[in-house]
Order: sequence, then structure tokens, then C-alpha cells
Amino acid sequence: MTATGLAGPLEFRATDVPAAAREDYWRHVLGETLGPLEPVDVPDRVRVGDLGAVRVGELSQRRPGGARRTARHLRGVDRELCKVDVLSRGRGVVAQDGREAALAPGDMTLVDLSRPARWSMSPVRCVAVTFPRALLPLSPDELGRLTAVRVPGDRGPGAPASAFVLGLAGRLGEAGGARLGTALVDVLAVALASRLGRADALPPATRRRDLVRRVHAYIEARLGNPGLTPRAVAAAHHVSVRYLHRLFEAQEATVAELIRRRRLERCRRDLLDPALRREPVAAIGARWGLANPAHFSRAFRAAYGVPPTEYRALAASGDGDAGGPAGLSR
Repeated sequence: MTATGLAGPLEFRATDVPAAAREDYWRHVLGETLGPLEPVDVPDRVRVGDLGAVRVGELSQRRPGGARRTARHLRGVDRELCKVDVLSRGRGVVAQDGREAALAPGDMTLVDLSRPARWSMSPVRCVAVTFPRALLPLSPDELGRLTAVRVPGDRGPGAPASAFVLGLAGRLGEAGGARLGTALVDVLAVALASRLGRADALPPATRRRDLVRRVHAYIEARLGNPGLTPRAVAAAHHVSVRYLHRLFEAQEATVAELIRRRRLERCRRDLLDPALRREPVAAIGARWGLANPAHFSRAFRAAYGVPPTEYRALAASGDGDAGGPAGLSR
């Protein structure tokens, strides 16, 4: 990614060095992690890690600041890289190629690291995603039309992309990082191509992977809805049930299995929660879309070896560790 490899995730704080040395310290840290630039003010914290060929950096700053990337900061290793900045908190302006993107929380914009750019930020939390331009299935001309263009994070394809980026900041270092990096570039590609009105021009594989990710997110947000079925999922994404099943042939579970597994995992979590000990088992099942107590009990026993009532009792008796009853956590 940069001139030096990154083991990551690594965290850098302003308090790591004396105040007199912080400007040079941050110039070095930012240059080696996010690319050479001139900080207007020093950040308070930077956390950075790699997901395969993708680098994710989270920057927090309690005072207004920003940075400049001028011609003297450009170097050969950066010429094939681009960066997407996503605001989590605060506001900012990113300028490049004669354009300015005014960003609010959730918004994102693209920066081409082969050319000068400027950032002006309020007190802010920002997640920066840096990756080779070749990973984006867009032409150089299309990329040139997207620099410093605001992609809204509150609607359209930018919304799920923004949520995915911001959620990844807390998952650096997880196993399967390369797969997460690929998924991240896919959702960014869809958001950026949609800004150009060219989403249909993306490679079929990119669109399929993005659709699978959106289906997962859709299911996760609606587990408590008893009407969540493969047919409902297909209708919400404007595809046939047959295509949805074909889409999941390469996944670990079918759509129906995924819904059932995630519901049972949520129920198991609640059964282990001491704060919910007085809540009826049937109410917990109903909250996660399993409204029939007999069906809930059978499905839970098939997954975890005992009915939910007995599972909760074993957990309350201390027969096991924090993960659940001994021998029953799967």
C-alpha cells in the first residue's frame, strides 16, 4: 500500500510523544499510513490496518484542522492509489481537480492520490479507505469525474456503503480481512458508479457480491419480523426466489438457513443475558421472529442440544462459562 508494509492494526495517539514533537510525529505517521501530506493541525488519534490490498484508517480530531497534499508530496508508490473518505462525525470539505465536496456525517468522497488535494475539517471522526485504483471497475475518465464529488450517506447506494465502511473501522485485524477488503471495494464501486449513473455497467461478479452483502444486511435488520422469508427477501431486492437461491449456492447457508440461524443466535444471546432472566422464553423467541413456542423449542434444541428453557436454567446455575452452558455453546 505505502512505502512500508503494515502489520496492523496499529494505533497512534497524540499523547505518545511530547507536545513539541507532535507535528513531526504526525507528519511521519500519516505519511507512512495514509500517504504523504502536510497536516494543518495534528489529530488526536489514528488507528489503521490492512484488509488484504485495502487499507482502512480511522482518524479522530477534537479541533478544527485538515491537511494539504501538494505536488511535492506525490511519490511513485502512490500514483496507482485512490482513497475514499467517509465522515462519521463532524463536517468537512475535500477539494481536488477544481471541485469541492462538502461532507456531512455519513457522506463520502473519492480522492486520487496521484494529484494534489486539500482537506478542511471541523472537529471530526473520519474513516479513510485506500486501495489500488485498478480494483475499481471504472475507467480513468470515470474516476476523474468522481474526485471531490459528494456521495450522500443517507440515501441510495451511498447509505449501505457508508455504513459498511464505518462499521469496518472497529473490525480491523479480524480473520478473513482480505474477504472484507474485497467486499468493501465492491460496495464502494457500486456507490461511486451509481453517482455516475453507471451501476449497470459494473461487472456481474461485483454486482452479485454487492447484492449478497445487501441481502445479509436486510436480513439482519429484520430478524424480528415473522414475515421474513426467502420470498419476502427476493421481493425486497427485485429478484426472483429462484435467482436468490442461486445467488446463495456458494454461501455457507441458504437464505432460509441464514434467517433461522441468525434468529436462534439472537435468542441464545438473550437467554444468556441476566438482565432478561425474568422475560418468558416464548417472548424471547417471538421477539426474534419465532412466534410459535413449540417450533422455537424444537429449532433451538436442534441447534444447541437442549430446549431454550433448560439452556437458560443451565446458564443461570453456572454450569459453564460466559459463553453458555458447558458443552452447549456452538
